[in-house]
Amino acid sequence: MLAKRVIVCLDVQDGRVVKGTRFQQLRDVGDPAELAAAYEREGADEIVFLDIAASAEARATLLDVARRTAERLFIPLTIGGGIRSVGDVAMALRAGADKVGVNSAAVARPELLTQAAEQFGSQCVVASIDAKRQGSAWEVFVQGGRRATGRGAIEWAQECALRGAGEILLTSIDRDGARTGYDLDLMRAVAGAVDVPVIASGGAGQPGHVVEAIIEAGADAALVAGILHDGVTTIRQIKAALAGAGIAVRSAA
Repeated sequence: MLAKRVIVCLDVQDGRVVKGTRFQQLRDVGDPAELAAAYEREGADEIVFLDIAASAEARATLLDVARRTAERLFIPLTIGGGIRSVGDVAMALRAGADKVGVNSAAVARPELLTQAAEQFGSQCVVASIDAKRQGSAWEVFVQGGRRATGRGAIEWAQECALRGAGEILLTSIDRDGARTGYDLDLMRAVAGAVDVPVIASGGAGQPGHVVEAIIEAGADAALVAGILHDGVTTIRQIKAALAGAGIAVRSAA
């Protein structure tokens, strides 16, 4: 059995890590490079940097942070936010990223996923999908969760995989920062519809929620952020809960 991953997400704005609730009410929680290194020492399997400002100036700041971080990080680093072209993907990879997350630009121009996968390999391309429940289904939102697209999340995830994305990073906007658990119905629906790994994101409040996402919803990995930043739990405790449920994990530090 392949080990399941615990991935730490660091939302970066103006060179600092911030965290909010449902993409709002942001607060400063620390330096990205220092936090990434600390989480690696604690046993994180991967780190994700998300540039939540996504302007050209902010992206340049994030790439500088990524260079600093990559020099001291041994686990995979993903960079996302404001990636609009194959050139942007290349810059992120040159800055030290192992993978690049693409969200709004892929919805506007789906061929970007194919172009990036053909040039750099599917293993580098992460389709980041922000979804909100609309009745009995889920709709894809872009621009930091502010704009509806009219696209169904399940169908869009399938298209992303067909176009070359090596992973799906699936965030429930409804659950983001709420700490009530991942949207298991959403995660289960997408994981069952694609043949690439799905990373559950949005809603972790305790180690048991990570266990649920993997066992009950079929996620291959879980993204965590606020509960680590605020000291609610630790990566060690999350991995102990996973191992206790019979899920293979890489040992924590």
